[in-house]
Amino acid sequence: MRILMVCLGNICRSPLAEGILRHHAEQNGLDWEIDSAGTGGWHVGDPPDPRSIKVARQFGIDITAQRARQFKVADFDLFDQIFVMDTGNLRDILRLVPSQEYSKKVALMLDQVYPEKLKSVPDPYYNDDAFEPVFRMLDKACAAYIAKFL
Repeated sequence: MRILMVCLGNICRSPLAEGILRHHAEQNGLDWEIDSAGTGGWHVGDPPDPRSIKVARQFGIDITAQRARQFKVADFDLFDQIFVMDTGNLRDILRLVPSQEYSKKVALMLDQVYPEKLKSVPDPYYNDDAFEPVFRMLDKACAAYIAKFL
């Protein structure tokens, strides 16, 4: 299984989602490839936001080795599932779909917990206090996704 997490800049939400899902997969003996990307390229090559690193570390997850990259159309071929963090990311990724078949790979991350409710993971970038609630949302959604395979 190859899974890609996508947010806007690939420094806050999607690195957290990548780290959380990898953590859950490893704890459950699942040999999955998990990556993350951003719809924008502003932070390409940068490590995750220090606040994402800090909150992940509080929960025993190390995301310091991750580096931001921009989503590319080739990712549709490389990944089985593409989770986006919000409806804006969803719109941006679906605009790039080379065929209708690929659109079936794309879903909102919170659909794992709230199917068809179009709930977004809020961007914590401008609010230091939002990182832990975002972590908890992503953890719940990742755990729900993993449970489908156990």
